[in-house]
Amino acid sequence: MQRYFGKEKKENNMILEPGDMHHIKKVMRMKDGDEIEVVIDGKLFLCNLKNNLETIVIKKELEIPKDFMKYITLVIPVLKEQKMDLILQKATELGVTEIIPVSMKRSMVKIGEKEGKKLERWNKIMKEASEQSMRNCIPKLQSVTTFSEITKLDGLKIICSTREKENTFKKFLQTSTNYDKLIIVIGPEGGLDIEEENFLQEHKFVPVTLGPRIMRVETVPIYVLSILNYEYME
Repeated sequence: MQRYFGKEKKENNMILEPGDMHHIKKVMRMKDGDEIEVVIDGKLFLCNLKNNLETIVIKKELEIPKDFMKYITLVIPVLKEQKMDLILQKATELGVTEIIPVSMKRSMVKIGEKEGKKLERWNKIMKEASEQSMRNCIPKLQSVTTFSEITKLDGLKIICSTREKENTFKKFLQTSTNYDKLIIVIGPEGGLDIEEENFLQEHKFVPVTLGPRIMRVETVPIYVLSILNYEYME
């Protein structure tokens, strides 16, 4: 069943974004009587399509399954469009809670005045990925920020490091069990600059190795979040 995020709830009807209505009519080619799920204000509803798909009537509220994932913040470099899109989409599908893009020394892309349009586009990608993967919320996407700002975050803080050789991600998870929030920093191609990594370590970020293979930057979030899904799954 298709899931959408509601724009507004009016009495017993749901209002969706125009783009979602287009998707229902032109892409999914639904018809009157078809059912969809709509999430709004943290609640999930089963709805019927009526009146030539112009009216979305609430049928009943559904129970939302408990999310087994912890609060996971992914700190990523600003990347070229295709790689950024892939990370946003797959991280959303794999249960990330929050994504914070950071302009790093080795980042090849500088956003500048385009940030507003980029954030709008990135949010749309994450919304669509949330609907496709049947999530009950859309991950938070922060504005492009700095390392100084992410040091203020609370939680268990780790760096996916290309320099660390002994402290594996597996060992780290086995010895760190008492936490509710996990902050994961992923560097650009070539890894974090040594000054950036040292700065983060000074602020209690722990470097971990993901193993002997050097992965592409867009592969790392998928790898890390897949491990966490396995680790947290009930």
